[in-house]
Amino acid sequence: MDFGLNLPSYGSVASPGTIVRFAEEAERIGLGAVWTFERLLRVVEPVSYGGFAPSAPLPRAFATVYDPLETLSYLAARTSGIRLGTSVIPGPLHSPVVLARRLATLDVLSGGRLVVGLGQGWMRQEFAAAGVPPERRGARFAEHVAAMRAVWGPDPVRFDGEFYEIAESQIGPKPVRPGGPPLLAGAVAPAAVARAARLGLGLNPVVMSWEQLDETVAGFRRAAEQAGRDPASLPLVVRVNGSVTAKPLDERAPLTGSVDQVLEDLPRVRSLGAEHVLWAMRTHPDAQLAVMEELLARAPS
Repeated sequence: MDFGLNLPSYGSVASPGTIVRFAEEAERIGLGAVWTFERLLRVVEPVSYGGFAPSAPLPRAFATVYDPLETLSYLAARTSGIRLGTSVIPGPLHSPVVLARRLATLDVLSGGRLVVGLGQGWMRQEFAAAGVPPERRGARFAEHVAAMRAVWGPDPVRFDGEFYEIAESQIGPKPVRPGGPPLLAGAVAPAAVARAARLGLGLNPVVMSWEQLDETVAGFRRAAEQAGRDPASLPLVVRVNGSVTAKPLDERAPLTGSVDQVLEDLPRVRSLGAEHVLWAMRTHPDAQLAVMEELLARAPS
C-alpha cells in the first residue's frame, strides 16, 4: 500500500508554479501518486450533494478548478515516476470517444502512469451545462465505460449502444497497457458500487466512517463474485476527504489527524485490501507535504 495527495489545482493556492513544485516534491519524498479532479463550475445557489447531505453551497475554492487532464499532462513532462490520477472525472459529462482519446494521449505522454477515477456525476447543473440529461445516469455511465474500452481496443473500433454510437473507425493513440489505464469508480451508493464491480472497475470510495467503508468494500466484493469476477483483481483506492495534520485531533474521521493517529488507522485500511490511500488536502500544500514525509518515514513498508 502506498499514499497520494490531491494536487493544489483549485482555489486561491492554485497556480502553475505551485502545482509543479508540489508534484516534484511529492515525487521526491516518495509518494505513489498525485491526484486531481473535475468540477465544471461552482453553482452560486445551494446544491444537493447527491442525496448524501442537505443542500449547501459548494466550497468557494471550486470557483477556480484547473482542468484535470491538462494539469496532469503538464505534470507528465515535469515528473518521471509518480502516478498521475483523477479522483474523479464525471464520465457521462463527456463524449466517450473524446475522453478516451484524451486519456490515451495522457497515458502515452506519461509513459503509462495514468490512473483514471470515473464517476457517474451527481450535480444536475453540471449535466445541464454539458447538455447531457441526468436521467438514467447509471446506465449511461456503464455504456460510457464500454465505449471507452472499445476505443482503447484494437482497430477497427465500432460501438453501437443506446446512448453512444461509434462508426467503424481507426482511433489512436492506444494506451500503453492493453485494454487501457486502470479504471476506478468513484462510488459510495450501493447500486453504484455494485455496478462498478459488475463492470470490472476498481473502487475509489470516500471514507466517511469505518462502518461505511467496511460495508462498501464488502458489498463491492460480493457483487464482483456474483458477476464472476475475482474481487482481488479489482483495485481499491481509498479517498480521505481530510488531511494528515501536524497536531492530534480530538474528534476525527478515519485516516485523519496526526501522523501517530493515522499510523494507528493504517492496519485497518490495509486489512481491507486497499492498495493506495489518497488524502484530499484541507491544509496548506507545504504543510501537507511535510507531514506526509514523516508518515512515509514511519509507516511500515
